[in-house]
Amino acid sequence: MSAVMISRRNFLVTGLTAAGGFAVGLPLGLGSAQADSASAGKIGFYVEVRPDNSFVLGTAQPEIGQGVRTSLTMLIAEELEVPWERVSIEPMPLGIVKTADGYTWKYGGQGAGGSTSVTDAWEFLRQVGATAREMLVTAAAQRWSVPVGRCHAEAGYVLCDDNGQRFSYAELAADAAALPQPEEPPALKPQSEFSLVGTPRNTIDARDIVTGKARYGIDTEMPGMRYAVIQRAPQLDAKVVSYDDREVRQVPGVVDVFKIDGPEPGAPYHILAEGVAVVATSQWAAFEGRRKLRIEWTESPWKDESTETFWAQTAELLSGEGQVVRDDGDFVGALSAADKTVEARYQVPYVNHAPLEPQNCYADVREDSVHIIAPTQSPSGSNRAAHTITGIDREKIRVDMTRVGGGFGRRLTNDYTAEAVLISQKIGAPVKLVWSREDDVQHDFYRPSGEHEFKAGLSADGKVTAWTHRLASASKYYRRENVAPEDMYGAEMYIDDFPAGIVDNLRIEWLAVTSGVPRGSWRAPAHTANAFTVQSFIDEVAHAAGRDPLELRLELYGDNRELPYGQHGGPTFNPWRLSRLLKHVAKEIDYGAERPKGRAVGIASHFTFGGYAAHALEVEVGSQGELDIRRVVAAVDCGVVVNPRGVEAQLQGGTIDGFSTALNLEITVDQGRIQQSNFHDYRIARMAEIPRNIECHILPYGDTPTGMGEMGIPTVAPALTNAIYNACGVRIRKLPIADQLAKQLS
Repeated sequence: MSAVMISRRNFLVTGLTAAGGFAVGLPLGLGSAQADSASAGKIGFYVEVRPDNSFVLGTAQPEIGQGVRTSLTMLIAEELEVPWERVSIEPMPLGIVKTADGYTWKYGGQGAGGSTSVTDAWEFLRQVGATAREMLVTAAAQRWSVPVGRCHAEAGYVLCDDNGQRFSYAELAADAAALPQPEEPPALKPQSEFSLVGTPRNTIDARDIVTGKARYGIDTEMPGMRYAVIQRAPQLDAKVVSYDDREVRQVPGVVDVFKIDGPEPGAPYHILAEGVAVVATSQWAAFEGRRKLRIEWTESPWKDESTETFWAQTAELLSGEGQVVRDDGDFVGALSAADKTVEARYQVPYVNHAPLEPQNCYADVREDSVHIIAPTQSPSGSNRAAHTITGIDREKIRVDMTRVGGGFGRRLTNDYTAEAVLISQKIGAPVKLVWSREDDVQHDFYRPSGEHEFKAGLSADGKVTAWTHRLASASKYYRRENVAPEDMYGAEMYIDDFPAGIVDNLRIEWLAVTSGVPRGSWRAPAHTANAFTVQSFIDEVAHAAGRDPLELRLELYGDNRELPYGQHGGPTFNPWRLSRLLKHVAKEIDYGAERPKGRAVGIASHFTFGGYAAHALEVEVGSQGELDIRRVVAAVDCGVVVNPRGVEAQLQGGTIDGFSTALNLEITVDQGRIQQSNFHDYRIARMAEIPRNIECHILPYGDTPTGMGEMGIPTVAPALTNAIYNACGVRIRKLPIADQLAKQLS
């Protein structure tokens, strides 16, 4: 996507819908087809005032459960000055426009990843609302023949300060639509005057969700649609030698069977795996037909890969030297001069995304257009995939985004969209492709696995004088186009993370593991692995120094200051904001209190994508390794809070996911084949395993929002394993925890 952006002032145009509503937010340069659509009353706008003085606000971002349909709509409604109870939403399709410099966005950037939705829209969507408000106020002032400054908007009305009269927005719609846009964007409200932003609000479409009205991608039904499934290679990068579809074609409703070509080993992914597609007139027939397929596969080029060989490789790599990606001060000299050294290794496994809604996509490929309906985090990626396959102009490829039944980074990759487009193109008809749960578990872009090695030097008075973090891992950038080998570390180690800029003598080193397992973004990508290892090692350093882990962290984090941070979430990182959170959760959980034998508290904190989070957990460990998570206190600093209820939900959800992952989740490999297949052997935590009460605390900071979606997960695992150590003396250095406690204590 080109970096060229339409200016915010030119981004907004106004018009009337067929029903007489006033619409704001239609971009320039859409052409006659879109203009006709607007005049017909179809929703393609950010703001629409309806004749009954209700308000439809557009949502352009993918909704993957992070609550942006609510929080982003609140930004518009705040400046528009409309009652929240009269607001409804309308999801918008992908909007791109071709310019002389390439493609750019029609509706502003559209995508859900990296916790950027609210941050990116903070000013822009408020300007959308403010512009609509300004034009409505101007229309009213002209009717009353009074200066604009003598009128003000309130609760969907414009009031005149001179005569006490008022007009509803609906009454002013026609006049406002005829006005030119303001030459300059109107001033935004000061935050001290906010009446909606910052107040807790339920999910705006919650009733639709619980009553079944909300539509997910897997709910898509269209006239003439076919249903498709694919039998994918059971081993990594295996190919189809031949297949027997005679029994398949005897299943009533099966209409076609054909091969889907996969990528060559080592080549960038277009789709994830080679396979054979079964197309039918019903979903049942497609799955039943697939069950009867007989396929002969080539031997996998990764037939010798297993989880055991992976860990053997990391151990061998860590015995040698790797790529030094940050080297501050004199680490070698400082370590050799230290009065005491501490070292440890930690292992983090591959994990599956496991969204409740498996991958699916509706695609209708025609001679000169494509229509896609998909639960995607990257609608532009779906558009590009369809263009690559069909050659059809990107502006003629429509992508409609449904509510997503779980993303977690999996749906940043559009391999399932590409598969659906290929099938529709092949059969010449619209098709809905659906993955089974087994497809989803065994064919994923898994969270990268790796082994982390740490060494720290301590002075006689317990100060940290040297620190190294060495990681042997399989990079997320595997098979990604245009990533040089020397840049592969960038997805695995964020070199400005703690303790960069804090410990003077710091060395960070990466070693590349060879693995055929597909890798991708998984919930705060590298932060989940690095927070577990770094925050565990801080505790180990504190214990070795005879110091309290909280006190050591507060000393290292130091005073209120901004440190340079070049990775996503920068440009700066303020470690004092972590201190503030740690002090808060420590106080809430009564950190220093005496507790019975076998019961203890653990803490952890981390900076992720511009936001700050901390957890304090109280656990009890029985004599046979029984683990009881008795209390959870979580705190977050995500800047200005738009919807506190949404932030709390994200903090709770991340915490639950953090527990589930730390306790049980691991993807293993044997002979180039993923071993897990469904929730019986990829065991998502059951309700009884999750603490009944997760106490959430929000500590606002500054005057802008930061990300929230990923903040709640990275610090759960280290707070849990630190608490376990404090309770029973068992140090967990390998995830998942699984039965390690029982084995060590029984």
